[in-house]
Amino acid sequence: MLCVHRPPPKKVSLGYNESDARCITLKKALADEISRLAKAGYTDFFSGMAEGADTWAALTVLALKREDPALKLHCILPCEGQADGWSASARDLYSSILVQADEVLYVNRQYQPGCMLERNRYLVDHAACLLAVYNGEQRGGTAMTVRYAKKLGRKIIVIAP
Repeated sequence: MLCVHRPPPKKVSLGYNESDARCITLKKALADEISRLAKAGYTDFFSGMAEGADTWAALTVLALKREDPALKLHCILPCEGQADGWSASARDLYSSILVQADEVLYVNRQYQPGCMLERNRYLVDHAACLLAVYNGEQRGGTAMTVRYAKKLGRKIIVIAP
């Protein structure tokens, strides 16, 4: 199992610009790591489906799944409406991934304080490995998720954005 976690694009220097060379490099590193993990026998990939690395990771899993149908994509969402405030193109991409996923699970039906943290803990609780796009900040959801994974003794792979 693999859990993919990241800081949102606004928290990394490349922001939402996917044509930026740093973003292209990050996406390739993420795809290479997911491919390596799939070849090592990981078959169930969990994504929190936030914008940025979560979505890119989900797309990578779906591409690999075309070659290896044993791979599964589980989209673990904090609540319905997670993508409501996103751009139309980001919402369209999000919806297209959900339609192709093997599982879509809502941790909560409606937004409530703490639902993102609850989603993040669910991801770690159900994964043997955490693949995190993590900038090293000590505060925030990704930092808390990395600490939680360490506490549970999960394998952790960090890709610096």
